[in-house]
Amino acid sequence: MAKRGGFPGGGMPGNMSNLMKQAQRMQRQMEEQQKEMETKEFIGKAGGGAVTVSFTGKREMTKIEIDPELVDPDDIDTLQLAVMAAVNEGLRQIEEANNNMVNQMTGGMNLGGLSF
Repeated sequence: MAKRGGFPGGGMPGNMSNLMKQAQRMQRQMEEQQKEMETKEFIGKAGGGAVTVSFTGKREMTKIEIDPELVDPDDIDTLQLAVMAAVNEGLRQIEEANNNMVNQMTGGMNLGGLSF
């Protein structure tokens, strides 16, 4: 009686073994890329450079610079909007860099919104 299912010899077929090795290699590369990403600096600017915000790749703000000329006690709204715009620009840069890294690693495959 013939065996049903499984693979001859009980081991993984060559293609499955290669696929597992490739997945492990990709995981190591992604971990290395993520560590590199965490050391990069991303700078968001707004108000023509009157507000500058710096982030690490871990989305941690490390510095904020505000041109004193932008500080007007009678117009706090402008300052708040400029800070918010600079923060959003910095975070957008991080997201774009993460997406580029994932696309490079996966060859553009859609992996269900995978990000770091």
